[in-house]
Amino acid sequence: MAGATGTERTDEAGAEQRTRSLGLTLLAGTIAVLVLLPLSWLFIAAGQVGLSNAADLLFRSRTATVVVNSFLMTGTITAVSVLLAVPMAYLTVRTDLPFRRFFTVALALPLVVPSYLGAFAFVSAFSPRGEFQTLLAPLGIESIPSIYGFQGAAFIITLYTYPYVFITTRAALKSLDTTLVDAARTLEHTRWEAFKRVTWPQIRPAVAAGALLVALYALSDFGTPQIMRYDVFTRVIYVEFNSFGQGQNMAALLSLQLVAVTAFILAVESRVRGGARIDTEGGYASGDEASVHLGRWRWVAAAACALVAGVALVVPLAILGLWAVRGSTSAVNYSVDLVGMSLNSIGVSVAAALVAALAGLPVAYLAARRDSWLTNLFERATYVGYAVPGVVLGLALVFLGSQYGGALYRQGLIAFPLLVFAYVVRFLPQAVGSTRAGFLQVSPALPEAARTLGRSPLSTFRSVTLPLVAPGLLAGAALVFLTTMKELPATLLLRPPGFDTLVTGIWRAQRSFEFGKAAVPAILLLVVSAVSMLIILKAEGYDVE
Repeated sequence: MAGATGTERTDEAGAEQRTRSLGLTLLAGTIAVLVLLPLSWLFIAAGQVGLSNAADLLFRSRTATVVVNSFLMTGTITAVSVLLAVPMAYLTVRTDLPFRRFFTVALALPLVVPSYLGAFAFVSAFSPRGEFQTLLAPLGIESIPSIYGFQGAAFIITLYTYPYVFITTRAALKSLDTTLVDAARTLEHTRWEAFKRVTWPQIRPAVAAGALLVALYALSDFGTPQIMRYDVFTRVIYVEFNSFGQGQNMAALLSLQLVAVTAFILAVESRVRGGARIDTEGGYASGDEASVHLGRWRWVAAAACALVAGVALVVPLAILGLWAVRGSTSAVNYSVDLVGMSLNSIGVSVAAALVAALAGLPVAYLAARRDSWLTNLFERATYVGYAVPGVVLGLALVFLGSQYGGALYRQGLIAFPLLVFAYVVRFLPQAVGSTRAGFLQVSPALPEAARTLGRSPLSTFRSVTLPLVAPGLLAGAALVFLTTMKELPATLLLRPPGFDTLVTGIWRAQRSFEFGKAAVPAILLLVVSAVSMLIILKAEGYDVE
């Protein structure tokens, strides 16, 4: 009788587990479908262009110019970022570079500066009649090379995206098994040969991952090419969308081309990364030991690192300080708007971070606990939104809202939820990746032990699993908060009427050449972003030694 009761309990537990698993799978699948939903607009709107108009658009010379410009800019930025970041990561991990801790932080900090804000500062400093030109005028120098165009856009985006490669490469170098390098050295390989044959294959996946983030950012950036007056996909799409006639449909067709280019970049990255991976399971030698002595080159290397970090940080901070001083009078009347913009920015970013963290939980749990094609499909689907530029996503949601939102959209009642939804679609992978890593660090035996002690599944998750994954969950939410604070194109397109944020305030002030009004919100944005990065580093236990 007791055996039969035990069997019934086992059957009930199995049925309960299958029901729970099915519910989680359905929930994760629903989230994946919602993330992909905005892309349906691209196909609907592009289908209304007509074959003749589509052919004219695809084969006109300007389209070819935009494609070449986009590939050229993205390729240049990615290549230069790798060439800058990998040596600097190597210097801060594997050598006796002076002030390694300081340079680790200083070289990572440009990530908190939005590239369009850097573009504002560099244009103010180095454009004709800019601050730098004004300083040189008494010396008889009447003109300096133009910062506008390809060179300016590529330089500035590189300056504020190379930290993606720096951080990922540095993490890989810190977990590198240095005994392999030592073995290569004992076989009389030169230091360069040891790097090429041993170190590079191990850090290549991390470099590729960082390079992918740089390439996707460069391809999807709207503000910097707009300020630098350089025609790439995002700038032309925005212009088409605001034109008369079939502007929206043309913008959709161009967006499809942009998504195709994005898919091409993802494929290239997958091929470059190959099947290699970084083994993260124990047995490391100390990868952060300063085993390479630079000798007399120590201070040369330090000067190079100081130059990169200095240009990236000092120029915008100096220009913002100058703007703040000159615009102090107008800033007094601006203070009321400033409070409202700050509250709006923080409020919408907190909402996006909370929703992304909650939406990412089931996807991350399944990705960590179930190794199947379906869970992998759900997880990869969440990355599609990250690969789609903000301007494209904004256009898609404007279309879907106007077509199917009815009176709720016309009266602006769903504008705020649409804005939060756009942020979640864009940045959900950041929450999923961080939370998934947290689940992977929790042994399945722990919740199972709690279940054998009579805890319910919900109680087990709340009291055992959730506290253990909380650091990863918090880090993912903080990362979503940070990127939402800086996001510009989707905010411009989807914000409710009268809903200004710090980034829209900066953008509006720059467009009207009221730089004094842009200074204070820009400084506030940098401070909040820097605090967010500190939370991320602390939550992930990131060691800057």
